[in-house]
Amino acid sequence: MSWKTRGAFPPGRAAQGLVLLSPEGGPAVPLGAADRASALELASATLAAAGLGDRDRAVVALNNDGELTGPLLAEAAAGVAQAAACVGPRGRMRLHTALESLRATTLITTPTGAMDFLARLHLEFLLDPLDLELRHILLVGEVPSPNTYRQLTTEFEASVRELYADPYFGIPVAQRASSDSVLTPVREGLLGLAPLDKDVVLDAPYEEGLAEIVVTPGWHSTLGDATLRTGQAVRLGGGEEGVPAPAHTVGDHVLVRGRWLSIPKVASALTRIDGVSHWDLRLSREGTLDAAALHVTFNRDTLVKNPMWKSRIAQALYALTPVSIEVVIEEQVSEERRAGTVTDLRGHHLGQDRSQAS
Repeated sequence: MSWKTRGAFPPGRAAQGLVLLSPEGGPAVPLGAADRASALELASATLAAAGLGDRDRAVVALNNDGELTGPLLAEAAAGVAQAAACVGPRGRMRLHTALESLRATTLITTPTGAMDFLARLHLEFLLDPLDLELRHILLVGEVPSPNTYRQLTTEFEASVRELYADPYFGIPVAQRASSDSVLTPVREGLLGLAPLDKDVVLDAPYEEGLAEIVVTPGWHSTLGDATLRTGQAVRLGGGEEGVPAPAHTVGDHVLVRGRWLSIPKVASALTRIDGVSHWDLRLSREGTLDAAALHVTFNRDTLVKNPMWKSRIAQALYALTPVSIEVVIEEQVSEERRAGTVTDLRGHHLGQDRSQAS
């Protein structure tokens, strides 16, 4: 059995067939014809377990950049429901138009995407959420804010459930209602928990403490014998028999707006820009959506007000990730060069070093 993390995943040079490739170039996950059929079967079964039925019509409002999460989910939903469409994380008014056009009964999106959609229905469009007549809202890809499930259930009068999507393949393999304390995998052996600092799968019932969710894709032709660390962590109260939904992230990737962002690649991009002595990636969720801001400290005064240097940093980030990251130049300069840091005001990310986080 081999253990892999997102940052140490094999490169895609030898991958064949359909390859799921993130915007930052890795990990590269092969999904040949047989594996793709197995993945769609798992996803369809999970959607059915979450309540999707043959009378439903689903709209998937998730990204389709590299990971193909949205299109794969829509195809899996089409195998269960009457109809399914993938519209991507489009503007909220266009999402409303898509839901009405398809006469959708089901919305599949991120928790913050659903909450932002709800807020805009009320505040900007002056529309009643009940007019959409949604029966199901399936949330995937993020750590939700408190009361997300209760508010969506009340406002839309719909069944709200969480899907757990394997972060490597982008397919849902487990689901839960808000009243459930643990996820229900669609098949045994797909999910497990491991200590943050040791490559061993824990046995249930679990002891109190932090643990990382691992996926064991036995259905995959080349990765079936691997244990994949997800970078998603849970805080166990002790005595759990199943895997709780993720509440934190850990390792060298952070989760922003449902997308994984590589901290080492941010650091690598900034080392190529002269004059940067320190940077701090600050993540927050003050409203309905995640926000990311890169606070940069220069080592000399002449760069602080230089728009070209700020633009260079913005372009370096844009080349790395589709996640929108604001660039903030600190007024105070510092000649001392220090390693970059991550400040997660949401309380999600536990740190890059798993051994220290544990």
